[in-house]
Amino acid sequence: MTDPNSDASNKARHPALRHIPLLVIVAVAVIGAFTLRDYLSFKTLADNREALLAFRDANYAATILVFIVAYVVIVGFSLPGATIATLTGGFLFSIFPGVMFNVTAATIGATIIFLAARWGLGEKLSARMEASDGKIKAIKDGIDENQWSVLFLMRLVPVVPFFVANLIPALVGVPLHRFLISTFLGIIPGGLVYTSVGAGLGEVFARGEAPDLGVIFQPHILLPMLGLAALAALPMALKRFNKGP
Repeated sequence: MTDPNSDASNKARHPALRHIPLLVIVAVAVIGAFTLRDYLSFKTLADNREALLAFRDANYAATILVFIVAYVVIVGFSLPGATIATLTGGFLFSIFPGVMFNVTAATIGATIIFLAARWGLGEKLSARMEASDGKIKAIKDGIDENQWSVLFLMRLVPVVPFFVANLIPALVGVPLHRFLISTFLGIIPGGLVYTSVGAGLGEVFARGEAPDLGVIFQPHILLPMLGLAALAALPMALKRFNKGP
């Protein structure tokens, strides 16, 4: 015979359990920010470059696997060092296939955050926004009508933090397949830039210098990315124009 009190208790505990993955990510991110910042750094990469290259040459397939897993963990738990991981991908594997390893790992890590946020908060918050009225409902409807454009804009505009671009889609009910496609394609331009910087680290190390991570804001790189962002925003502008005042 089923105990009704037990069923009620399970139902009461269930909502709290849904928050555990997101809470774990936040806790690990906070701890990692204080304990791993000095380890996941350009200096660490520079100091260990010869050992990394030797391991890659002796164990190429294993290096790919370890690199992707490490990158996924860094992004999935929002640890410091995502940029260094991208540079490392270029340094170890050159521009290609390095950019594919970087983009794939970053997409998997981003999806972990997306699913944790959607499972813990997104479904309930999205339902509340849908049931609301006024400005909140208007914002939700605006995002729903232009999901592809908004998703690509968040990826292509280099000032949107990566974590924010992973979190917002989960909170407004974006389907998983749209998040995956827009993330993978949308981070390719930026990923390609930093992977190419990583591929040239050999010369940077030889000169005893640090890489120019602000290269993405140089006009010959930033303007094409902004052009892609404008192209992504074009459907929204056309919809707005067709609707009139």
